Amino acid sequence: MKTKKIIIGLLLFGLAPLATASTPLVDVDWIKANSCNKNVRVLDIRNALDGGSKIDYLQGHIPCAVYTDYLKGGWRSMVNKVPGQLPPTDKIEKLIGDLGIDNKTHVVIYHAGKDALDMGSATRVYWTFKVLGHDDVSILNGGLSAYTADKKNPLDKGNNMPKALAFKAQLNSAMIATKEDVLKAREKGIELVDNRPADQFLGVNRHPKSSRNGTIPGAVNLPESWLTQNGGGSFRDVGTLNKLYSQAHVDPQQETINFCNTGHWASLGWFATSELMGNKNVKLYDGSMVEWTNDASLPMVSTIKF
Repeated sequence: MKTKKIIIGLLLFGLAPLATASTPLVDVDWIKANSCNKNVRVLDIRNALDGGSKIDYLQGHIPCAVYTDYLKGGWRSMVNKVPGQLPPTDKIEKLIGDLGIDNKTHVVIYHAGKDALDMGSATRVYWTFKVLGHDDVSILNGGLSAYTADKKNPLDKGNNMPKALAFKAQLNSAMIATKEDVLKAREKGIELVDNRPADQFLGVNRHPKSSRNGTIPGAVNLPESWLTQNGGGSFRDVGTLNKLYSQAHVDPQQETINFCNTGHWASLGWFATSELMGNKNVKLYDGSMVEWTNDASLPMVSTIKF
């Protein structure tokens, strides 16, 4: 009875009660009720990949959201000549703390919501929080496109400047695969899942920073666009994902390493397998094909040969 009275009181004052535990995905109704909750920090990560920028944020964003550029804000860095890698822990701790996030904050990430590439920005930031030991993190399914589909949903303008807080990482290195881990995985028959588009998997095209076409021998292809509805900004349901995994000859409950070019698309595969399908025995190969192909001693296979 006491809990019920508290909830009624919150609603009377226009404040919605915060969910007791974070879920991997939240919907528009949840974000409308909780975006300005003092225990929640909503991150707008729109960037050049989705045609967005801070200007777009300033012109309209979800109430109380804080802007951070996924590409230029410090979420990824150059490591051993491989772009897009997990930055040094101290640098990303400062980045997160400066966004008004501490270890008690529920972080909710949203992207433009146009396509699977957008979703990959969100899943990559989500994965980063998880690697840093911060489990209280979610993604707005469908991104800003889902929120603005109802023209009545309010948008704020201008810049939110939160007070900096202290964030301390507890690095979970077990979630990160190295090229040595991939070599061992090949020997042990551990599942290697290539989340790049089929043309790159087959060897027709390659990333501009990769030196060789094709994929890692023994890998199977589960393209990133299969994981979202019509390649858009919302994830498919688990039942559909199971059917697609089966078609791609991927066992969603087997020990798995996901990879792509630099760990962006692979984060989509990691998220679907780990967070939606419940397989916690899955890693992301951060260096992926850019690192792998630039080491001439590592094996490659290409279905299409020119």
